[in-house]
Amino acid sequence: MTDLTGRTALVTGGGSGLGAAIASALHAAGADVVVVGRDEAKLDALVARLGGRTRALLCDVSDPDSVESLRSRLADTEVSILVNNAGVPGPVAPLTDISAEEWDAVFDVNVRGTFLLCKAFIPAMTARGAGDVINVASVSGKRPLANRTPYCASKMAVIGLTSTLAFEVGPAGVSVNTLSPGPVEGPRMARNFRLEAERSGGSIADAENAFVSRAALGRMVTEDEVGRAVVAMLDMPGLCGADIDLSAGMIA
Repeated sequence: MTDLTGRTALVTGGGSGLGAAIASALHAAGADVVVVGRDEAKLDALVARLGGRTRALLCDVSDPDSVESLRSRLADTEVSILVNNAGVPGPVAPLTDISAEEWDAVFDVNVRGTFLLCKAFIPAMTARGAGDVINVASVSGKRPLANRTPYCASKMAVIGLTSTLAFEVGPAGVSVNTLSPGPVEGPRMARNFRLEAERSGGSIADAENAFVSRAALGRMVTEDEVGRAVVAMLDMPGLCGADIDLSAGMIA
């Protein structure tokens, strides 16, 4: 198993869902973990569950002042793993029915947040000559998904940010990669299936079946599988500028 003992990982959006699963997997691999988010109760609950080597800090990743405060609070901590997982799903609606405010709200977290965290924590990595950044995107950024334009566009932006940033900081010893999950079992996908059923007039089961039928395994991936994938990527020292699909075989 990958041994991350002695390394500190910072995971955004870490209070629940994928963030909690990623934090749990990193912690199980031996890393010290800092979980970041906006819901103090959820963050504290995760820290209580994981126990030692874990701490929680509040931060709005879309706010430069909040991110700078986070960086200052971790000035004495050698963050060598950054997982930009914070994200919002955005509206389920045709593009022509989406407001500019709804569009901006998705990009503020999914893209701006990734940019701000990289800007805050990569300089220390390049100064040390080592570090790993994993940006969580989605296969939805690479294929048509009707009525999800803000989300899909934001995730493609994250993939583009990652591939370019890898060439900027790779020579300094910092690896930057993207993990693109397919549909993940959990409350977010349940919400999307419910909204799609309401929009189309069909059933929630029909909406889910239509979505997962595109995957070779005929299912969604699990949060645990995403967490394990992050750890596995950290055990691949030659991986840089890559975009890894974890989609149960969903074609991107």
